[in-house]
Amino acid sequence: MDQPLTQRAIHRDHPALLIAARVIIYLLLIALALFTLIPFVWMISSSLKLDREVFSYPMKWIPETFRWENYSLIWQKVPLLTYFKNTAFIAIVVTLLQTLTSSFAAYAFAKLQFRGRDVLFLCYIATIAVPWQAYMLPQFIMMRSIGLYDTLWAMVVLQAFSAFGVFLMRQFYQSIPTELCEAARLDGLSEYGIWARIMLPLSTAAIATLVIFTFVGTWNDYMGPMIYLTRDQNKTIQVGLRRFIQENSSDYHLIMAASVVSLIPVSVVFLALQRYFIEGIATSGLKG
Repeated sequence: MDQPLTQRAIHRDHPALLIAARVIIYLLLIALALFTLIPFVWMISSSLKLDREVFSYPMKWIPETFRWENYSLIWQKVPLLTYFKNTAFIAIVVTLLQTLTSSFAAYAFAKLQFRGRDVLFLCYIATIAVPWQAYMLPQFIMMRSIGLYDTLWAMVVLQAFSAFGVFLMRQFYQSIPTELCEAARLDGLSEYGIWARIMLPLSTAAIATLVIFTFVGTWNDYMGPMIYLTRDQNKTIQVGLRRFIQENSSDYHLIMAASVVSLIPVSVVFLALQRYFIEGIATSGLKG
């Protein structure tokens, strides 16, 4: 007997058993979700305490007195606002450029016919397997030779293109019927028009997924800014947090407050686009 018939038989003959199984599964998933949230809850709780209360035993999850002034003190220790502006600039510009370039290239690889298309795509995607450390030095020399070293634009140029983004968007574009593009060509639309009026409106889920991955990855990047940005006015939030920890190594409550603040932008982006996230992941790898 095949699986669907078996499931229907269980549902018909043993409805209570099926309900109990679902309840157990949901309870396990809820418990797992709560377990993964423990570090974040502890971080938020610690950010609202005095330093001596952070590691007190027994641990108090809810502070006796909420120290909201911790969130105002962190801005006075180091120029966090400058770090936030730099990181926001890099993350927003890189996300826009990667979305644009990835969708352009993905449309060509998915819907256009030209000689060597598949070979070129495989060669481009193969770069994902090359570790960054393998070309880090020549990349650094190139950025310095063109005068972009210690500028925010160095981080933008280095991350404006993404092989992963092209792969993600191409897989999604291949699920869109080619007949739509052919009909648009017959109506006189150019390839740019097809991309803008047909492909983009139908690929909201994939674009949202790419935006989440790109924005979060750029915002949390540490190695790149540490190597290419040396002046304090050019540093990003992750490098700035490292400086904050070095200068306030004993003030754990302030470190936790700064960490909470640094997580707010990525949390907002993810929560705003989360309804598209699962759909984008599910539909981007079905056809290749």
